[in-house]
Amino acid sequence: MTRRRLFSSLQSLVHVGDPALPPTEQLPVLDDAFAVRVVEFAIRVGETMLVAGASASDVTSTIVRVSAIYGIDPVHVDVTYNSITVAHHRSGDDRPITLMRVVRGAIPDHARLQRIQALVTDVRGGLSLDAATVRFRMIRRTPFRYRPPVVVASQALLAVGVAVMFGGNWLVLVLSFLAAGLASVTQFALSRARVPFFFSQIAGAFVLTLAAAAAPLLAATGWEAAQSVRPSVIVASGIVLMLAGLTVVGAAQDAIDGFALTAMGRILELITQTLGVVVGILAGLETARVLGVGMQAPSAALPLGPLPLQFAGAALIAIAVALFNGAGMRIVAVSTGLSVIAWTGYVAASSIGFDVAAASGVGAFAGSIVGIIAAYRLHVPSVAITTAAILPMVPGAAVFRGLLGVVEAGDSTAVLMTGFTTLASAATIGISLAVGASLGIYLGQPLRASLSSVTRARARMR
Repeated sequence: MTRRRLFSSLQSLVHVGDPALPPTEQLPVLDDAFAVRVVEFAIRVGETMLVAGASASDVTSTIVRVSAIYGIDPVHVDVTYNSITVAHHRSGDDRPITLMRVVRGAIPDHARLQRIQALVTDVRGGLSLDAATVRFRMIRRTPFRYRPPVVVASQALLAVGVAVMFGGNWLVLVLSFLAAGLASVTQFALSRARVPFFFSQIAGAFVLTLAAAAAPLLAATGWEAAQSVRPSVIVASGIVLMLAGLTVVGAAQDAIDGFALTAMGRILELITQTLGVVVGILAGLETARVLGVGMQAPSAALPLGPLPLQFAGAALIAIAVALFNGAGMRIVAVSTGLSVIAWTGYVAASSIGFDVAAASGVGAFAGSIVGIIAAYRLHVPSVAITTAAILPMVPGAAVFRGLLGVVEAGDSTAVLMTGFTTLASAATIGISLAVGASLGIYLGQPLRASLSSVTRARARMR
């Protein structure tokens, strides 16, 4: 008997259990009509999240979680760049439920995303399907928080924040505001005319570059502030503005999560819209050269201003990004604090010898890992505050300096190669920002889960 038990124990170390044993599964009794309502509600919530700027991973997990709460489990979710498919097939049922929604373009709306997250939290707390559906319809019908003049003004304020970081004087700040505002109005008018965003990027960059090229003409007025105007700062401010809406972090996060189609779609969109900015700047530089107001390529990177101005500029950029993405005051406040944390990480990494790309990655990591914890504690979307935190490190000045070097190179091979090298460095910084932000998000998720479990344990003890 002892030998038989010993043999059985040894055998269990080698072999798995008998696969012929029938698994036991408790199936809820749900009619088809209710199941369809649940799946439709879940997929519409996921569609709204994807349009508002959430990652494919967050959309998938939310759809699965909401469906399971109402007894529809398991569901199979497929999120691509422009569609969401949800399927539910109960055991022994020959009529599977499959729904698909087409996603028609992403329009970041962080206030709506925050309301959706609050709705999902209430669903987990026991909110009925009927009540949840009514609240969701109200969220869908809620208009964008701010009117177009406020959005244009906040976009112009972002350019001012960049100019502050470079230590520009009052005239540079005013010119940056006007140039960026003019570019924003141009893009807004083209969007109302349903012009593809690629051409809007070209038009905005073209207007911005011409406005910056004409800025040195103010030196003829005799103003002391006009003598030190740097057009490169004005264009760099506008470039950061036009790259603000690009989904660098979202594309990297989707690629790491395994959502290949969504990642490729976002990366292609990123490349296309960035090329729009490049074409617009090149057209503007060539037009300025023909008009006799061409700009010379700077020989070195634009120096940043004093440290207090750098932090003030980073805070202004975060406020502006939060506003034109439709965020409320809570998200604005958290984004401002995180931008200071991210820039502190960048400054600290630079002070110990890291190059610009590596220091940018460190700053993005610091902002995102703190941001995802703050997002859980304060019930705000992590994508909203993370985007605002890393945007001050977007290499707008490097992009413009590289493009200007390529255009003004002429027969000089050295200047041409310097321009391409600068553009490659700017691309490296962008990749470093995406990697740092994504790493912070993934390392912050276990910390957020630990905080959640501690909170639930304390609630049970009470």
